Parts: sequence; structure tokens; C-alpha cells
Amino acid sequence: MIEQPPKRQTILVVDDMPTNIDILAGLLDDRYKVKAARTGAKALEIVHSGNPPDLILLDVVMPGMSGYEVCEALKADPDTATIPVIFVTSLNDEEDEEKGLKLGAVDYITKPFRAAIVLARIENHLKLKSYQDLLRRQSNLDGLTGLPNRRAFDDLLGQEWRRGARLRSPLSLILLDIDHFKQYNDHYGHLAGDECLRLVGRDLASVGRSMDFVGRYGGEEFVCILPHTDSSGAQKVAERLQDKINELGITHEHSSAAEHVTISMGVATILPNLKVSPEQLILSADKMLYRAKDEGRNCFKSVQLA
Repeated sequence: MIEQPPKRQTILVVDDMPTNIDILAGLLDDRYKVKAARTGAKALEIVHSGNPPDLILLDVVMPGMSGYEVCEALKADPDTATIPVIFVTSLNDEEDEEKGLKLGAVDYITKPFRAAIVLARIENHLKLKSYQDLLRRQSNLDGLTGLPNRRAFDDLLGQEWRRGARLRSPLSLILLDIDHFKQYNDHYGHLAGDECLRLVGRDLASVGRSMDFVGRYGGEEFVCILPHTDSSGAQKVAERLQDKINELGITHEHSSAAEHVTISMGVATILPNLKVSPEQLILSADKMLYRAKDEGRNCFKSVQLA
């Protein structure tokens, strides 16, 4: 098996002077993927485009939105607060540096700068971010299935809700439950039950797009977040999930739904807005899940919210 080269980390350079951008890009582009913005507004647009940078080099004095204002906006948004910001500026007063660091920047480099110093500080902060990201991922994984856990779900749902509201894009949620799992555990034992959860989780995660989220919600419940997906698209995903678990064919002698393990699902779709809580989407999907159970299991029920 051929090893894939490590993915190059992305650095966003924000400066209103093209010459400064060229200098920094020339310094960085053999090691990192470099993006550039000449205004604060453009920088925020790039950061919110869906592929945020790993680190931002930010000038302070720019027309319109200053670097301080850009940093403040980044740190106030939960979706961008963890992106490290390094100010690279000609402002060299201690008060300027103190202000930048208090706003949440991780470092402050004054011009003219030494290339070796800039590269060393960037490398150190990217290593620290990678380590913090690793710890965050590990704390967000379910120990049994290896899928994202409830904490990861709560974090991502908030992010996708805000993104959907910003882009005016539909968001769908699927809550699903393994039918008669208590009876499965009682008959086959908890070790078999654990293996069932692992197999179901694995096959659920194999369905869908890279942007979709599949996680363990708790017990025998799983959850899917489907960004940019309308009700029709969500129902098609639910059909694929149902087919996948039926094809898995895990014997279940004590199920009223089938002779093998099956799932029931509740599907809810909404156009997010910041006046409504994401809890409404969860509650609606949960209500549809109970309808699916009441109507025989091994099926899904769906609702489109206004």
C-alpha cells in the first residue's frame, strides 16, 4: 500500500499591500498551501467558505475593517475561535502588541521581520494546533463504535445550524434506533450486542457524502446530520441506510420487525434561522422516530418544518 503524502496545512495571509502578501507567500508556499486576502471582509469570507485555514497571518492597519476587528470577529464566532491568529504588522508599540494578544491572537510579529523567526513561530503554533485538534477529536469519539459521540454531535449541529442560516441552505437530521435491541441483548448477550452496535455503526458510516455526519447518539441510537440537504434528499439517505442494515443480515430471532436486525428512523428538515433553536429539529426527528416505531418499525417517517 502506497502511503499518501501528508496534507499541507493552509495559511491565510491578510494584508492590503500586494507586496507584503507576495513576500509572505514566497516564504511559505513551498511548505504550506497559501491563501490571500486584501481586506478584512474578504478574509472572513474565506474563513467561512467551508475550508477554513489552519492559521492566519493578519496585518493590523487596513482600510475598512482593521486587523483587530477581524481578530475580534473570529474569536467571537465558535466556528472560527480556535484558528490561531498571528499579527504581522509595522505597529511596534507594547500597547499595540498587548491589545492584539488580549483579543486572542497567539503571537505578534513586527515588521521588518526575519524569515527564520516567522517560519519558526508558524511551525510552533501549527504543531500546537494539531495537538489540540487531536485531543479534541479523541474526546469526541465513542469508545465502542469509534464514531463521533454525543458531544461531537452537539458541537457540529450548532456549526451547521449557523452555516445553514448564513447560506439560507436546508439542514436535515436523521435519528435512528436499532429495533428491539434490548431483546437482542437479553437473548444473545452483551458481547454480541456490542458487536452488533459496532457493525451497524460501521455500515451506517459507509453511507452518504463526506460532508455528512454519522455518530452514536447514545445506547442503541445513532444520528445523522445532512448539511445542504432538503427533505427529498434526506429521505433518499434514509432509504439507503435502511437497505444497508437490512443487507447486513444480523440474525435477530426476537424482533417483531424482521428475522434480522433492523432500524427505525425519524427524519426532519428545516431551513435554519438564528431565531429558532436547533433543539426544534432534534425534537421533530425524535417525534418521527416514535411514529416509525408505532407503525411497525423497520421504516422511517419524515417531516418538513416551516
